[in-house]
Amino acid sequence: MEKNILDLIALILVVIGGLNWGLVGLLEMDLVQMLLGSIPLLAKIVYVLVGLSALYLLYVELVKKK
Repeated sequence: MEKNILDLIALILVVIGGLNWGLVGLLEMDLVQMLLGSIPLLAKIVYVLVGLSALYLLYVELVKKK
């Protein structure tokens, strides 16, 4: 199945989210908060986009491939 630009963006955001959670678990270091903590709205947007990307990729895997 050919990947489009939305698939690529979603994958990148999910990888960023996964790496961030790994850092939180291992080192108690929230990279998004460190980088964007002074701009709380922007940090919140990143978290929401990561979550929506995960839901999108789940949808693509479970629904679109049927």
